[in-house]
Amino acid sequence: MHTINEQGADRQDEYDVLVVGAGPVGLTAAIQLGMRGWQVGLVERWPQRYPLPRAVVLDHEIARIVASLGLGDALRTFSEPAEDYEWRNGKGQTLLRLAFEDTSYSGWPFVNIFTQPRLEAALEERARALPVVEILRGWEAVDLAEEPTSVRLTIAENAGGRPTGDDGVREHRTLRAAYVVGCDGANSFVRSRMDTSMTDLGFHFDWLVVDVIPHDQDRVWSPRNLQLCDPARPTTAVSGGPGRRRWEFMRLPGETIAELNTPETAWKLLAPWDIRPDNATLERHTVYTFQARWADSWRQGRLLLAGDAAHQMPPFAGQGMCSGIRDATNLTWKLDLVLAGHADVSLLDTYTAERSQHLRHAIDTSVYLGRVICENDPAAAAERDKRMVADQRAGSAQLARMLPGTLTGGLLACDASGVPVEPAGQLGRQGQVRFHGRTGLFDQAVGIGFTLLADQDPREVLDDDALGWCERLRIRLLRITDDHTAEGPADVVDLDGTHRAHVAATGQQALLVRPDFYVFGGAARMDAVPGLVATLRDELAAGSVLASAR
Repeated sequence: MHTINEQGADRQDEYDVLVVGAGPVGLTAAIQLGMRGWQVGLVERWPQRYPLPRAVVLDHEIARIVASLGLGDALRTFSEPAEDYEWRNGKGQTLLRLAFEDTSYSGWPFVNIFTQPRLEAALEERARALPVVEILRGWEAVDLAEEPTSVRLTIAENAGGRPTGDDGVREHRTLRAAYVVGCDGANSFVRSRMDTSMTDLGFHFDWLVVDVIPHDQDRVWSPRNLQLCDPARPTTAVSGGPGRRRWEFMRLPGETIAELNTPETAWKLLAPWDIRPDNATLERHTVYTFQARWADSWRQGRLLLAGDAAHQMPPFAGQGMCSGIRDATNLTWKLDLVLAGHADVSLLDTYTAERSQHLRHAIDTSVYLGRVICENDPAAAAERDKRMVADQRAGSAQLARMLPGTLTGGLLACDASGVPVEPAGQLGRQGQVRFHGRTGLFDQAVGIGFTLLADQDPREVLDDDALGWCERLRIRLLRITDDHTAEGPADVVDLDGTHRAHVAATGQQALLVRPDFYVFGGAARMDAVPGLVATLRDELAAGSVLASAR
């Protein structure tokens, strides 16, 4: 257990990192830090978890991250493969059809549909199982002060929004940590204490979101996920996770939010889909205003932002919560290195640089999709339909291009001009392996963290100094092999060929993969491996990481 408290003060209120907000992003951050041994305080204003569905999409990368937290078996119980996503116009004509693979290069289905309350319950159970993580539910962040070596956070008890205590005055506590991470939503308290501007694309549409539990669990939905691009009422009809369905209906001109957001309106809009009060349970209905905006800086000193506190986007690409979990995963391994003294504090500036580039692309994609979907002018919709049908027939449907799994700057092996050298920035692959008698997906069999994966034992080309440094940073030095009899201490048996194929496809003999599964860099020859390790060492030890972040 690590702690910043060296003076014998009240250890209960001293932490290495404070995370504000116990949604999926905050819980992920707390677990990832706790798994690395850091003392974490997780502050959540609401005494109980929110019980109703919200996000429903996990892509393959996020499924891999959730599984890496120790939740792979649980994930399979509350998620299901998306299978397909079809776009139709108001006449029922198919404009676009995407078929998703049941497995991907992350080892999980390409797109997964899940139930958020069950995900949050699993995450919280996992967090509570870590002795270094303390969850402070029912406590609201009300003040903070940044000091030279720490942040002081004041929290007030929040019993369902009511004052507590015999005198009606809320109890307060003061917490202290080296860093505070705001995962506290669109109206973030932590962000309000930072001097960061917001960029807003001005993309605003109101949609009624309706979650339903059909009584007939054997009903077949084909397609499983449908986007109805009907100018009379743009509508989304998708899985809401096992046993659930979700519909989203766009608010039309002249329609008020008040008249849209009623059970009566929900049932009326569901009726054409043969969903009625006698054959389904209406779990939730609410109107969301879809927005596209982000904070221009996600770090100020010892304060950092992640998730909705840093950005909001329309749901059309299914990347809202996914982006937040990517934030947490990018940030926590960097905080780990900085807290441990293995990296210069400037490493944290690569967080905004790396995540903002991904985030901006996700928002741009979501807005682009939204403009296609939200078209309510019949003439413009007809032109859109004609164009999309032609694109589909030509095999050039722009909407079929998924979000890229690459980084274009930050902590990557770069050339002299600061441009990443391929395969740096690529998302790493994951397949079935055997390691030290354990068989399964790579993360579960081998573990997570920095990994140097080569077709020869990399220890043979590194000197004692480099080996010692790798050991201090817990960098795994592994040989990937297709020899099913191999049992050496560095041998990873590639059972399905995923990893050897990935290394070969990059034209390298070794890949150095970061803890967030992105490739730091490659070595085309084994004698180049020491230089690759030295490059990472130099980047972490000095402020030079700033140059590659810009």
